[in-house]
Amino acid sequence: MTHKAGFISIIGKPNVGKSTLMNALIGEKLSIITPKAQTTRHSIMGIINTDEYQVVFNDTPGIIDPQYGLQKSMMRFVDESLEGADVVLYIAEVGEKEIPAEALQRLQKTTSPVVLALNKIDTLGQEEILQKTEYWKSLFTFSSIVPISALNKFNTQALLEELVRYLPVCPPYYPKDQLTDKPEKFFAAEILREKIFFRYKKEIPYSTEVVIEQFKDEPELLRISAVIMVERDSQKGILIGEKGLALKNTGTAARKEMENFFGKKVFLEMFVKVKEKWRDTKSALKEFGYDD
Repeated sequence: MTHKAGFISIIGKPNVGKSTLMNALIGEKLSIITPKAQTTRHSIMGIINTDEYQVVFNDTPGIIDPQYGLQKSMMRFVDESLEGADVVLYIAEVGEKEIPAEALQRLQKTTSPVVLALNKIDTLGQEEILQKTEYWKSLFTFSSIVPISALNKFNTQALLEELVRYLPVCPPYYPKDQLTDKPEKFFAAEILREKIFFRYKKEIPYSTEVVIEQFKDEPELLRISAVIMVERDSQKGILIGEKGLALKNTGTAARKEMENFFGKKVFLEMFVKVKEKWRDTKSALKEFGYDD
């Protein structure tokens, strides 16, 4: 029996459903999801294993024109993912009118098959879907176009089968029981960062980074110590809130999701520190894992 394996880079504009789709395909919440754009900052790997194939997805940050150091590092993650991709999965909302220049440049450079997932089709009728598909054929020479609803998991299995079709015959790259390449403490940080995105407005979530300083796995308890970095004292005050209530509520929400994710009780302690202009400081970006 032949076995297929390969890397699939998931790219697209911010907030088009890349993380939602990967989570739906993997069957686990590996990428955090919020209504705000640019939630994903790293390239996050999710692996699907069967007897016939191993699909290694890379969920990447939304493609933008970067304005500062952190965003430049995020776009570097996108480009590195594309360099190693056997297949490129471009996700677009069905109502979009064009492929942004930053994305089109990357699609034109790749020599790998490019599959388009037209997302959020659940509000359209069959005739409209066919019209939209024809329109997107005029924008770029895609290898395949598959209409889906990532949120409702509509046609996602058909998309997976189409992607597997383009993978090379190859032995698995990772052990068959492996789900991701990220360590557990990475997901602890991402869960806390997700709650910050949900609970705070304007610039606060984008100015925040979470560093896990302690991740101690005991038989009955997981002890996690997290430092939340912000760029200004005023942001620190907002994050903590009056009498510490805002931070306490954020921590409670994060702890509950961590317990669900890790399958055991979690003791979470949090500290807030100021690191001025960390998003545009090379040493800070390196410290936080965004720069080589």
